[in-house]
Parts: sequence; structure tokens; C-alpha cells
Amino acid sequence: MRTGVLLPIFQEGVDRALDAARRAEEVGVDGVFCYDHLWPMGQPGRPALAPFPVLALVASKTRRIAVGTLVARVGLVPDEVLLAELCALAAIAPGRVVAGMGAGDRLSAQENKAYGVELGSASERRARLRRCVRAALDLGLTVWVGDGTAPTRRIAAEEGAALNLWDATVEEVREASRNAEVTWAGPANGPIASTVARLADAGATWAVFTWPVDVKELALGAAGG
Repeated sequence: MRTGVLLPIFQEGVDRALDAARRAEEVGVDGVFCYDHLWPMGQPGRPALAPFPVLALVASKTRRIAVGTLVARVGLVPDEVLLAELCALAAIAPGRVVAGMGAGDRLSAQENKAYGVELGSASERRARLRRCVRAALDLGLTVWVGDGTAPTRRIAAEEGAALNLWDATVEEVREASRNAEVTWAGPANGPIASTVARLADAGATWAVFTWPVDVKELALGAAGG
């Protein structure tokens, strides 16, 4: 079981995110990730740092830890731009990039509307997601598909990408892992060590926790300590 943390990016400056990433690497956490939101969910008055500049900075200041999006939403930028951002990140951190991608949903639709970015239909977004997933895999990147409806899950299975389940139960992880690689992300609702152990037993290959989280406790939990 590998572990990760979502960096604190809903603020003006990058210092806290960079400090968290450095600390995570020091104690043995496997990866650090960034949301791809224009503001925190339901809080349009708050700031949000763009994921790729933050991840590029983190990648340049670290040596081992994986860096990734959780998840980059297709349609916020042209597909070619999204793929170019992933390629640029991979050039800075070769072998360390996790390209988490998703199709977005009604919860994030207001972000698109506020900035005049067309959301597109669910079928259109899924078609773009499939193209981007396939292209990222062809580039040799590790790809996670953000959980969604059954058609979105099929994209992960059919293209050979991992399925990332958000705040899923152990039972949901166990069921999904019968068909594809499953990674988990969500808040630490309870002791970290026991959460990690139960997710690993259910078949998850990663557990990524939302900020704030004690990264030392997370690393110890993954090590069975």
C-alpha cells in the first residue's frame, strides 16, 4: 500500500503546500497531489492555486515523491494543453507523475459557468476523458480515472487505467478492485493506521488523504507501525 496527501492549495501563497510536500517526502509518504478546482467546493470567495504550477515547484524541490493531479478535469483547458502540462511535469519529475483525470460533474459545473468555460454534456466529457486517458497512457504516464458513473468507470477498465474512488467505503473498494486497480482518496475519518490497513486488505493500491493530515502518522500507518 502506498500513501499520499492532498496538498493545501486553497490559499494565496504556496509556502504551506511546499512545506507539506517536503515533510511528506522526508517521513516516507509516497505521493503528493493537488485538486483541480477554481475555488474550494461551494466557496467561490476563497482562493485556489492552480495545480500544475504547484506540482512543478514541488517536483523541482523534491527527489523521490510522486506528484499528481487528483483530478485534472477535462474541459477546463483544451485537451492538448492538459496533455502538454502533464508532459512538462513529467520532464521535471520523470517517472514520478500520476495523471489523475476526471470528467467533472454537477458539483463543479458552477466553476465552469463563472469563468465562461463550456461544460459540455456528460457524453462529450467522457469522450474527451477517454482520449486524454489514452494519450497519457501512450506517453508512459501512470493514469488514474476519477470515480463517477458506470460509464466513467468503464473508461478506466477498458483503457487500463486505475480507478480512483473518492471517500469510498471498504466494501466499495473491495467490489471495484475485482475488476481493476483501485486507488482511494478522502478524509481521515478515524485512526489513519487502521484506515490504511482496511483499505489495503480491500485491494486498494494507494490511500491519499485530504489536508490536514499528520504525514508522519500516515507514513507509520502504511509501514504497519
